Amino acid sequence: MASIALGPAAESRETPAHLNEPAWVRVLLIGLAVLFLTLILLVPLAAVFAEAFKKGAAVYLQSLTSKDALAAIRLTLAVAAIAVPLNVLFGVSAAWAVTKFRFRGKQLFLTLTDLPFAVSPVIAGLVFILLFGSRGWLGPFLAEHDLKIVFALPGIVLSTLFVTFPFVARELIPLMEAQGKDEEEAAVSLGAGGWRVFFRVTLPGIKWGLLYGIILCNARAMGEFGAVSVVSGHIRGRTNTLPLHVEILYNEYQFAAAFAAASLLVLLALVTLAVKSFVEWRHRRHADALAARERQGALREEAAWR
Repeated sequence: MASIALGPAAESRETPAHLNEPAWVRVLLIGLAVLFLTLILLVPLAAVFAEAFKKGAAVYLQSLTSKDALAAIRLTLAVAAIAVPLNVLFGVSAAWAVTKFRFRGKQLFLTLTDLPFAVSPVIAGLVFILLFGSRGWLGPFLAEHDLKIVFALPGIVLSTLFVTFPFVARELIPLMEAQGKDEEEAAVSLGAGGWRVFFRVTLPGIKWGLLYGIILCNARAMGEFGAVSVVSGHIRGRTNTLPLHVEILYNEYQFAAAFAAASLLVLLALVTLAVKSFVEWRHRRHADALAARERQGALREEAAWR
């Protein structure tokens, strides 16, 4: 069969629209994006490390190894170690309930799940003060039984849970909706139990989304300031997380120590971005491999029919 030559009009129709823009437009847009990222992100991050090392590496290390700094780091890690697993448990359970079952109030449940995105963290902290403070609704009961929630670790964990619990659930719900219920129903019909269905059928399909949600949840838990600031009481060496420790040092004009502590949070953000990029890359490779296997299977079936 003779080949048909495409004219200029047909070729231009096949060319993506953004490639038809003049070169100066592309250069201008890319330059504006790079300039914006440089001014808003790169320069402030570089300034944090410059101020942190302004008085030398010895002062930097001394600031990070002081008693209060180590206590803030330990508390931050402890809060994340408690809040993230609880968020994973809630997120997986919520995503499973929403995508696998029908029940009244499902839309209300999803709306409440998104509530921390709309409510200020400071308001969340005030709510916990109203509930568990000495003058709060449950304050007399807690005082009678010698239980302390606010100005202690439980209050910090509760406030962190409030601001972070949507991350895992909202990451998993779209994935599990796209996954459907056919494979789970087939496994159940073959005699598999609930746990076996989850670990052998459901989890392999959502593992990258779950890991992505855990990364974001962990980063937010370690960097949370507003809600934790309200319920912590700012007690040095006891209830100060790393963000609160930075604020106190800065307010006391200890700028080198404040920026040294802030540099740890910056490093945490950079590590989080690196891990996030790695997870996205692995997820793309996994999806491409699955698509390639599906194409090969379709080609084999087509060849068998022929």
